[in-house]
Amino acid sequence: MAATASRSADLDCLRALERKVLWLASWTIHNANHVRPNLDGMKIGGHQASSASLAAIMTALYFSVLRPEDRVAVKPHAGPNFHAIQYLLGNQTRAKLENFRGYKGVQSYPSRTKDIDDVDFSTGSVGLGVAQTLFASLTQDYLKAKGWAKDLPEGRMVALVGDAEMDEGNIFEALLEGWKHGLRNTWWIVDYNRQSLDAVIREGLWERLENIFRAFGWDVVILKYGTLMQAAFQEPGGDRLRDWIDTCPNQLYSALTYQGGAAWRRRLLDDLGDQGPVTRLIESRDDAALAELMGNLGGHDLPALLDAFEQARTHDRPVCFIAYTVKGAGLPLAGHKDNHSGLLTPAQMESFRAAHGIRPGHEWDRFEGAALPAATLDSFLARVPFAQKGRRRFTAPAVPVPAALPVPAQKSLSTQAAFGLILNELGRERSDLAERIVTTAPDVTVSTNLGAWVNRRGLFAKSEMADLFKKERIPSTYSWEFSPKGQHMELGIAESNLFIMLSALGLSHSVFGERLLPIGTVYDPFIMRGADQMNYACYQDARFLLVATPSGVTLAPEGGAHQSIATPLVGMAQDGLAYFEPAFADELAVVMRWAFDYMQREGSRDGGEPDERNWLRDETGGAVYLRLSSRTLEQPSRTMDEELERDIVDGAYWLRRPGPNAQVVVAYTGAVAPEAIEAVGMLGEDRRDVGLLAVTSADRLQAGWSAAQRARERGAGHARSHVERLLAGLPPHCALVTVVDGHPATLGWLGSVEGHRTRALGVEHFGQTGTVADLYRHFGIDAQGIARAAAALSPGRPVRHLRVV
Repeated sequence: MAATASRSADLDCLRALERKVLWLASWTIHNANHVRPNLDGMKIGGHQASSASLAAIMTALYFSVLRPEDRVAVKPHAGPNFHAIQYLLGNQTRAKLENFRGYKGVQSYPSRTKDIDDVDFSTGSVGLGVAQTLFASLTQDYLKAKGWAKDLPEGRMVALVGDAEMDEGNIFEALLEGWKHGLRNTWWIVDYNRQSLDAVIREGLWERLENIFRAFGWDVVILKYGTLMQAAFQEPGGDRLRDWIDTCPNQLYSALTYQGGAAWRRRLLDDLGDQGPVTRLIESRDDAALAELMGNLGGHDLPALLDAFEQARTHDRPVCFIAYTVKGAGLPLAGHKDNHSGLLTPAQMESFRAAHGIRPGHEWDRFEGAALPAATLDSFLARVPFAQKGRRRFTAPAVPVPAALPVPAQKSLSTQAAFGLILNELGRERSDLAERIVTTAPDVTVSTNLGAWVNRRGLFAKSEMADLFKKERIPSTYSWEFSPKGQHMELGIAESNLFIMLSALGLSHSVFGERLLPIGTVYDPFIMRGADQMNYACYQDARFLLVATPSGVTLAPEGGAHQSIATPLVGMAQDGLAYFEPAFADELAVVMRWAFDYMQREGSRDGGEPDERNWLRDETGGAVYLRLSSRTLEQPSRTMDEELERDIVDGAYWLRRPGPNAQVVVAYTGAVAPEAIEAVGMLGEDRRDVGLLAVTSADRLQAGWSAAQRARERGAGHARSHVERLLAGLPPHCALVTVVDGHPATLGWLGSVEGHRTRALGVEHFGQTGTVADLYRHFGIDAQGIARAAAALSPGRPVRHLRVV
């Protein structure tokens, strides 16, 4: 009896809190659109209906079911619910709610990096937060298999998913990967409100979803009927009502919900009236009670939700809950097909206010209008399991990084091969750095030179799987043995999964309190296939090393489909990602060493002071992108001193320092180094003091220049960036020729630094198959092309030996 009474009291509290969540979420959006001054006249927007359909589900989860170790990706359009819940728990401020979608207010969609209320996973791009929970669960399994995170209980990785969001292809790509890796401890809760942004969804979608999930080994729980419905089905004639509900088209159900109790009565009597038990079942309820019955779907019924969730906590199998809901439930626009971005009018809000017992001027009071005393609700919230350990953002100690990484000794080498050799040497060690590295690739492990590392460190799986080729004594270069000791997560051919996996691994220090140093390799042309997922990973501030290779038209025989043009610009434009394109192995070793340190820095992103040496906010840390090449280059013989290391990391150094009367400087990045060197030699025969600038990171070079300019505009007249110091000594008449195996805009901005005439060379169109020489000549990035461009810009005699084509 005591347990029954306690459950009843808890249900009363949960029902009161559900109403508060619905009110606060709806009012937050209304306040932003109709109350707060709107100085620019732009629509602010919000999603009152999409939030309303999840109010009961999120109430059940956050106030009863979830534990501190659980992590949740809230569907983007239900963000106001999340912030309302956190406000009730004391983790969000009224000021930020009042500034919803305003500058530094509550974000439009939950954001790890922009919101203050302990968001687990950012969910601004629909579908990506869903897949993130799957890969976060795999990350948790990896940490547990290693014996790390011992003090952290296994948590559920939960995604709240809109049914229309299930159209996103990356979700289904992730499902296959989860099946391969034995996914556990993952819940996806589909808000099955049967409406998308533009329309009502197709009939029978739930059956397709059920079949798909079961095929991948998930349990599927259908939450269709609430307790009111279930009780009605037990009445005489109830079986016929259930059959009618099961066969009712989605559009009709939505339309009748919007029209209300009288419309329900007319339709049900027309379709089912028998002047007997069915008629009596319908007529025994007034319009309000009938509307309440027909709206009592499983996704709105707290007892049904609690029972389903608690049952699922008894095992670790992945579960998909298909929860039937009404879009806009509890609001005047419930069920209307146009309600996705619809807003309550001021008149509708006044009616809604009255229904919730909210006095004018008390809209933000935490327990205003609640049916229970504030002290009762406060006491209940103090006992909420999810909030018992406070904020759940963890930190992890930095992994020591050696002062230098080994540089391969070969005289001729590509940066792709050098990467594999450097990583292989790290794999020989039993250092903390080597132990915390985890690699992953979308079925391009061998072709991106990860093979030696994997041979040494093994592939990860929760149970051991032998390499049968090795067992059968069949000679093979690579040994693919899976075990919990392995440090490579092999993925299928899906760049989407690669970037979301990197996102999950790269947040392990914050989500699980254990540091990982993830490295992902991918073909550089295929970065574009996962561009949204890469952006999402960076927006979450995930830390990883992306090694993209081979790059550019230097991959000449493969043709245009495998030749990347725009990726340097992607690297420069992507926030949270530092892009490098070294030409030589010793440069790569310096950059990789710096990257392992940079990935672990955790300074403030807002308000952090830049380093006045390079004007870059390096203390904030971030992810790193290496654009590498399969082209073998002759390696320079030189000593790597501290100054050269610093210049490489800052973005550029003089490979040939120009003299005081320089007429031309050639600036290059990456694999075109031999052509740039040859061109400078040709130009030196007829031009004075020719310089050669090796650009290792156009991204950092340009970012430092922009930051220094901003600093000067704000009064720091002494601010000078690295590139400004490099170019400061060039005479005004000196010309710049820039060259890159990528879009010419990558380096074309260099002329603006000191006002020098500039010709930017690069690749602007898809290439063809051919030799490297063929394609370089075709695009004018060969030595002759560089020299011709320089001759056209700089005064003096024509360059000898220069072919005219």
